[in-house]
Amino acid sequence: MQETTEQPTLAPEAANGLTETAARAQDWAGEPFLRADEDPAVVLAPGTARRLALDDAVEEMDAGRTTPSYEWKRRYALMLGLERVLTNRPPRLASGTELRKHQIDALAGMLTELIAAAQAAPELGNGNGAYVEPEVDEEEEDELEPAAAGGDADELPLPLSPEEDPGAVRRFRFRHPTASGKTIAAAGFVEAARTLGVLILTHRRLLVSQFNRDLTAEGYGDRIVDAVERGQEPPKANPLTIQTYAWFARHWGDLNPEAYHLVIADEAHTALGEKTSAAIRSFTNPIYIGMTATEQLIAKQVSDVFPASVDDLPLGDAARRGLIAPLRSLRVPPAAAIHTVPIVGGDFEERALAQALDHQALNQAAASLYRDRFDSTPGIVYAAGVEHAYNLAKEFRAAGLKAEAVSGRTPPVKLAEILAAYERGEIDVLINAMLLAEGWNSPRATVCMHLAPTASKRVYQQRIGRIMRMHPRKEAGVVVDFVPKAATHNERVVSLHSLLDSDFYREGARVTPAPRRRQQRRARRKLSPAPWLVPVTADVKRRLGVITREWQRIDPRFLDEDEQRYWATIAGRNVRFDERVEFAKKFTEGGSSRGALETFLATCAAENPNRRLRMTALADRVSMVVERADFDDLVTLVTQAPTWEKDRVQGVRILLRAIGEGKADAPEQILARWIWRLARATRKVQDRRASAEFPEAKRLLGALANSRGHRHEENAAKLVNAAREQPLEVGAALLASAEGYTPRANQLIDAAREQLGTLPEVAHGLAENLPAPKQPSGRSRRRRRRRKKKSQNAQQQQQQQQHTQNGQQQPQAAQEATKPADEPAKTEPAPAQEP
Repeated sequence: MQETTEQPTLAPEAANGLTETAARAQDWAGEPFLRADEDPAVVLAPGTARRLALDDAVEEMDAGRTTPSYEWKRRYALMLGLERVLTNRPPRLASGTELRKHQIDALAGMLTELIAAAQAAPELGNGNGAYVEPEVDEEEEDELEPAAAGGDADELPLPLSPEEDPGAVRRFRFRHPTASGKTIAAAGFVEAARTLGVLILTHRRLLVSQFNRDLTAEGYGDRIVDAVERGQEPPKANPLTIQTYAWFARHWGDLNPEAYHLVIADEAHTALGEKTSAAIRSFTNPIYIGMTATEQLIAKQVSDVFPASVDDLPLGDAARRGLIAPLRSLRVPPAAAIHTVPIVGGDFEERALAQALDHQALNQAAASLYRDRFDSTPGIVYAAGVEHAYNLAKEFRAAGLKAEAVSGRTPPVKLAEILAAYERGEIDVLINAMLLAEGWNSPRATVCMHLAPTASKRVYQQRIGRIMRMHPRKEAGVVVDFVPKAATHNERVVSLHSLLDSDFYREGARVTPAPRRRQQRRARRKLSPAPWLVPVTADVKRRLGVITREWQRIDPRFLDEDEQRYWATIAGRNVRFDERVEFAKKFTEGGSSRGALETFLATCAAENPNRRLRMTALADRVSMVVERADFDDLVTLVTQAPTWEKDRVQGVRILLRAIGEGKADAPEQILARWIWRLARATRKVQDRRASAEFPEAKRLLGALANSRGHRHEENAAKLVNAAREQPLEVGAALLASAEGYTPRANQLIDAAREQLGTLPEVAHGLAENLPAPKQPSGRSRRRRRRRKKKSQNAQQQQQQQQHTQNGQQQPQAAQEATKPADEPAKTEPAPAQEP
């Protein structure tokens, strides 16, 4: 059966009436309900969010209200504002700044949540003051609370139930990487909330000034006012206030509950402390939007306060889109041991870490490293404490670098002057403990040096966010981690590769994905990639996958024994002949184990497709002492493997010479069996050698092969006696070609082989009977072909000249035959003689 779809239709009179109502509600609310290119029958159909907003607006207007109520604004005004902003092509701020795709995604995700909430059942009555104000200390605190700085989920209380936290349904969050433009996204929400009161919370006074400056530049400076307290009327219908979390935790109860409809929480992960989160849960009326850049380590903690996620942009996607600067990595082996430093609250204990790191020699080494590697490249250095920061700044200046240290002790005016000097290029290196870890922006910052390692992924990501902003002269940010080059993700110290869960470390290479579109201006690279790499993931399968894919660039000295053997197996199969010299350096200079070298040579001799390389690998393998089992594998390989069919004689010669030189570690009985087994594999060549030196050899071998019974044993005795009378090489070749059919004949032949000479002498004798491998020609195959073709062309030209000469001589002879008899013959002058 066919389904019918009902399309909402309205009579022209009804459509005109709805349009007029929407226009009247727009003048009353300040936001459009209907746009010129929209059909009112569709966008204002019964049950839609916009129709619900229109119906409630008409109800309030009919009740005599001249302005929308707080509840109507909270429920519909931001939704209508987001629709207005997103309808523009492209969406813009008041200053004309275009929103980027990920910022539009955050606004669109919030709009989806608001539409769903508007179409749901009406909210329960909920007013401000439902909670008793918690007791807080009246201390002027502007730093992070201990609970927020820790990152340990076990230290936070369990999420509250909906009855205990009724405002949770209006708290949302989105996650964008640091330096991707969260401030512009916040300005997009401010633009959408042009009829609402907006409160922006951040965690430092420095960021309050930064928000004031940025929002003023985007065209919203006329809305910025001081906090509107109880009993005060807002100076504007749409006030915009910017304050810190510490201030909000102390004064939320003094705010006018009807003044603010939207609260934007910057760096929302810093709002997880007991006091701040309690204040947020107590100030229940507004809609909350939390902005954060933290990864999965504390995502559950952020969701406790801001439950609903409206958008999530991973760091890798942001780098791939070109929203942030790519990141390169440099690992420096640490000079100080911090394994005894305890972890408290999710990170290293600051005092113990400073005691381990704050030494003059280490500070001087760090300054020299920065000077030698980066010179005057602008960067940020993170120290283990305030004193450590000032001591580092002293050594950096002594090394000739323009460096300054900043901390919480720095007066605000001086701090602003230092940061301004850094932006002007008068200072190249800023050294701090945690003052510049979050919120501070400087596009020219290129190097991030973690002289104080951290065990918190949240802290680490906030640190590297300072160098992720785009700049015309910045090709990529450089992160310096003081960890071993082969450190895996299981280490206590967080590194760039553990944060991004990267599979391998390549010094100087990009760790974040390459942007899809290159910048028009190519900036100079501050750190060049090294030709080697090492797997750093802790997952065994992924490590082996890296070795399989990148075997040519793997540095084996950073692998354990089993991984070195696995790498050697892969390399032995795939290495090319022209790569042998460079690849050999990895074994001679790279510090790989002897077992890896033996595995490489054995695998190359057995499975490599290049014949010359197989021969070279076999010779190199037996140039060192070979154990019994390994040498037996080589004998089986050379005598039976199809890959050695064309090079069997040369391979046998190499193994025989190795036995003669004592390279095979085995008993004499085993050595003798190997010698004659190898000789048997080259029976035809040994037979020709014996026949060439001893004419009777063919007759004796033929008689032995064609006889049976006692006659066969007599012929075996004759052959043995003849072999004893010949030189060692000839006798060994004769016995190598002999094959008995009876136990007596075999006994005679074996006894003669034992009495022929010592095992090294016999091995050398049999090896001398075999031809040496052909030396490769110095001329290339193409050159030989060219010379051959040239000679063929020359021969063809000579033949053509001879044919033309013969054709000219025949007409001349015919003319001479037809001459009259009385005509005197013409005599040709004699050719002049050469002196």
